[in-house]
Amino acid sequence: MSNKLIFLTPFMREIIWGGDKIKKEFMYETKSDKIGEAWIVSANENGMSYVKDGEFKGLSLKELYEKNKNLFGNTTTKDFPLLVKYIDAKDDLSVQVHPDDNYARKVEGPTFNGKSEAWYILETEKDTQIEIGHNAKSKEELRKLVEEKKWDELLSFRDVKKGDFFDIAPGTVHAIKKGTLLLEVQQNSDITYRFYDYDRMQNGKLRELHIDKSIDVTNCPHVEDNSTRKKYEDYELLVDNPYFKMKKYEVNDKVRIENTENFVIIAVLSGEGKINETIIKKGDNFIIPYGYKDIEFTGKLEFMYIVSNK
Repeated sequence: MSNKLIFLTPFMREIIWGGDKIKKEFMYETKSDKIGEAWIVSANENGMSYVKDGEFKGLSLKELYEKNKNLFGNTTTKDFPLLVKYIDAKDDLSVQVHPDDNYARKVEGPTFNGKSEAWYILETEKDTQIEIGHNAKSKEELRKLVEEKKWDELLSFRDVKKGDFFDIAPGTVHAIKKGTLLLEVQQNSDITYRFYDYDRMQNGKLRELHIDKSIDVTNCPHVEDNSTRKKYEDYELLVDNPYFKMKKYEVNDKVRIENTENFVIIAVLSGEGKINETIIKKGDNFIIPYGYKDIEFTGKLEFMYIVSNK
């Protein structure tokens, strides 16, 4: 148990399709103007978050989780279960799909997780769209359309705007498109299988595709997410799936929360205020550890309240 919040510094990931919105919006330090992702809460080997200050300053989140399990209550997973990131799509992301746990562990190795993820849209440019799902009725039709590169016939596009939310289950074909800034919550996994990447070059080579694995894990036919957001007095429940729960809060004066979770991840999306006596502002990301029961947010701010269901 602890009464100290755990603030984290993000891992900034430079990617071919990235831009400078994350740096400008959240005031994160980086010299790059091609930041595609900020891994704001991450214990993944491919990009760590580090404790910013206090008793555990300088520890990676992975080290903190392994050495101080008491901070995370009765969480049962061997590794820290979630990864939270901001994504800035200055250009289109690849058309891709992620495996579930069973496939990941069978094909990639027993220590790997699948990747269930969810997106909260923070900003879009005019006429921005997003790709979710596909139109193939069978694996055979899916392979035929992919091999013939009939992307317009295969893929399913929809308009997207600030405040939209999408729960992307494993096996769902998807692509974040140019002009989108979003918050993503996902399992702690970095497995992505690419169907198509617009024949882009990176370091003088075409970016790797994973056609067979992509077809293996894709749901055929596409299964649409029919879950609905639920509004309560102080928050909106965006999703409660087998892996995580997301609640979005908007504070205009104060909000009290009776916390009984093992631990909670907070991402401050806008504004500024306090949690109890600690000042917080847009761009802050922290963990409320186990035993931190009485929580009061004051000020004018918007934040995401994220809980692991594992």
